[in-house]
Amino acid sequence: MASVLVSASHFDTLCQDAWKLFADSGLKVIFDPARSFPAYSSEEIEAMPEREDIVAALIGMDDFRDERKYKALPNLKAVAKFGVGVDNIDGALAKRYGVVALNAPGQNSNAVAELTVGFMLDLLRHVVPLHKEMEKGRWPRFMGTELKGKTVGLLGFGAIARLVAKKLQCFDVEVLAYDLYPNEKAAAELGVTMTDLQSVITRSDIVSIHIPATPETHHLFNRETIATMKDGAFLVNAARGALVDLDDLADALQSGKLAGAALDAFEVEPLPLDAPILQCENIVLTPHTGAETRESYYNVSMTTATDILRVLKGETPKFQVNR
Repeated sequence: MASVLVSASHFDTLCQDAWKLFADSGLKVIFDPARSFPAYSSEEIEAMPEREDIVAALIGMDDFRDERKYKALPNLKAVAKFGVGVDNIDGALAKRYGVVALNAPGQNSNAVAELTVGFMLDLLRHVVPLHKEMEKGRWPRFMGTELKGKTVGLLGFGAIARLVAKKLQCFDVEVLAYDLYPNEKAAAELGVTMTDLQSVITRSDIVSIHIPATPETHHLFNRETIATMKDGAFLVNAARGALVDLDDLADALQSGKLAGAALDAFEVEPLPLDAPILQCENIVLTPHTGAETRESYYNVSMTTATDILRVLKGETPKFQVNR
C-alpha cells in the first residue's frame, strides 16, 4: 500500500486533519509516536520492511542530503520539510532521483517571531537565571534593563523578521535590518532602517538572526564576528544552528564580551550534554521549539500534506524548492 513516512513530532495528535487528507487519498501514514527523536537515520530507513511502499516523506530534522536515503526509497516522489528551512534536504540530489522537494513557507512564521521577542525580554530581565535562583530558595535583587530605547538588528528581513519588527513597534526600539534582497516598502511601513550587514552587527544592542544556513553563512557568528559586536550586546538565534559557532559564543559569554544569548537551533541536535554553552550564565536554550505551536502545526501540516498530494497526482505543487 502506498505510504507516507512522517517524522514530524506530534503528527498523530496535532495534525489529524492532515492525516485524514492522506487517508482519504488512499495513503497509509507511517508514524511512530514512541520515537524519542523522530528523525530517521539512513540505516533505519534501509531496514524498513515497507520502504518500497513509501512514496512521500514528511520530515523534521532528518538528513535528506544522504544519497543512501534516496536509494533506499526507490518509489519516493516527494520529500516535504515540516517547516521552512531546507538545509537538511539536498534539492539537486532529490531532483536527480526524481523527487520533488517541498516546504511550507510562512506557515510557522508567527510562532517563531513570538518566541524571538520572548527571548529578548527573557535575556534583558534574566528571567531564566532568576527562576533558577528561586528554585534554590534565594531571593536575588537583579537589576535588569528595558527593551525600550535599544537598537535591535535583524539579519534577514523575510517573513519572520518582518513579524518580529512589527511586534517590536510597541516597545519603542530602533530596528535595523539587513537582507540580500531588501524589501524597502515593508521596511518603511514598519519603521525599519535597511542597512548593511556590518552595521547591523556592530550597532545593535540585540542581534537577531533570520537568514538561512548556506556554505557562505556557516559559522557567520564566530570569534571574529562576535568581536565586532557591541560590548554587552545580546545574540538571538531562532533560525539555523550552523550560523553560530557555539564554542566561540560560549567564550564570548564567559568573558563578558556578550551579556547573553538565546538559541533555539543547534548545529548538532540534540545538543550534547558536554557542550560548553551549557556552562554559561544568562543563556536561554530551547530544543528547536520555535515552530512548536498548535496553530503552526495545523498550518504546516495542511500545507505540506496538500502539496504532497498534488505531486502524487501529477499536479504542480505550490511550494517546490527544487524546480
